[in-house]
Amino acid sequence: MKIQAPVNKNQEYDVKISDLTYQGMGVAKIDDFPIFIENALPTEDVTMKVTKVKKNFAFGRVVKINQKSADRVDLVDKAYTQTGIAPLQHLKYDAQLAFKQHQIQVDFDKMKLDVQVDPTIGMDRPYKYRNKAQIPVRLINGQLETGFYRKHSHDLVPIEDFYIQDPKIDEAVVVVRDILRKYKLQPYNETTNKGTIRNIMVRRGHYSHQMMIVLITRTEKLPSKTEIISEITKALPEVKSIVQNVNPKKTNGLMGKENKLLAGNRTIEDTLMGLKFEISASSFYQVNPVQTEKLYDLATKKADLSADDIVIDAYCGIGTISLSMARVAKKVYGVEIVPEAIEDAKKNAKINNITNVKFKVGKAEEQLAKWQEDGLKPDVVVVDPPRKGLENTLIDSVVKMQPKRVVYVSCNPATLARDVKLFTEQGYHVNQPVQPVDQFPQTVHVESITVLEK
Repeated sequence: MKIQAPVNKNQEYDVKISDLTYQGMGVAKIDDFPIFIENALPTEDVTMKVTKVKKNFAFGRVVKINQKSADRVDLVDKAYTQTGIAPLQHLKYDAQLAFKQHQIQVDFDKMKLDVQVDPTIGMDRPYKYRNKAQIPVRLINGQLETGFYRKHSHDLVPIEDFYIQDPKIDEAVVVVRDILRKYKLQPYNETTNKGTIRNIMVRRGHYSHQMMIVLITRTEKLPSKTEIISEITKALPEVKSIVQNVNPKKTNGLMGKENKLLAGNRTIEDTLMGLKFEISASSFYQVNPVQTEKLYDLATKKADLSADDIVIDAYCGIGTISLSMARVAKKVYGVEIVPEAIEDAKKNAKINNITNVKFKVGKAEEQLAKWQEDGLKPDVVVVDPPRKGLENTLIDSVVKMQPKRVVYVSCNPATLARDVKLFTEQGYHVNQPVQPVDQFPQTVHVESITVLEK
């Protein structure tokens, strides 16, 4: 028997918002049928219009707020919600921090894990924090534009001020856009896979103020290359590196394999926790330096290292956590799948005169299994995986090594809770409250640190 949804598309309904989803959408129920509504907050009474009806739930948009939440603030710009740049911009900052703490708690509770989550550590200035931008370039009304895609689409919304980015990066994007317009570069067309320029990437050192411009192109040839380089260098004195990344594929993937240095150095430099780091076009480097220092400092403290300890840093990137822990521990082993990142990590160790580290290129799960077979016995294992979390084989290898502590830096509460459950089934337990850190204010993402002990 087909269940009839109690709501119809394009109809309006008065509802009360009871909760927020992990994507920051308000939740209302009609006859126990959930409706997810953008720009709606718990405790609010709203009139909403149904935009889509699925088998077990529906989506809606707010037509009118009849009773406002005390946590609501005015939107800075509607475009930030439309594009998903700042989906929580309508929520007071202290309420954003509470939402993130609650998110993590919910995921642990779902796994029936008795874990306490501490209040989220926030920022004094929860905007203009990102040190990296990846901005699509498209043709709109006959003109080359930069901006961001409307959510769930590839329609570009032209934007000049991105709100959560370092303002100097926003300025640089506009300068580069205008130079590309001047030399009549053809923006990429996804449908036909034609055109030259796909994206502009800008990185800026938080402390060094050194800037890198990466022009991501479909073609090897960059028309008016000499003039473009000359104008960028003249207009933006902070630029120390201009790189062309070639991505000829018809793909959603941002970057191709090939980086060509057009001007300046292959890397820019910045400081984190008093250490110097060289950052290349393809490097993974945390986008919020202010909060990263808090996050890594906490991770090092919570690892409770002594001068005799051996540490493994799985997913070491360019060595940010490894090198900060190497200042305390006896020896640190880092592994990372991206060869360029390992090159950078080795360089970064050299720049900082740190000799008690060893970096390997490889899949974390495979390298840990090798080290385990070789009889390496770490006291502490640090994991900072991508959003998909840890492979089961990696968890097995860690458990076989029997470290005293596992420090889990996570960017996804759902995979964190799942992985912690697997560790607890093999004799590890969470011995202290989980600590969320707000790396991404105005968005729904949250980083956290969990410590597991034998």
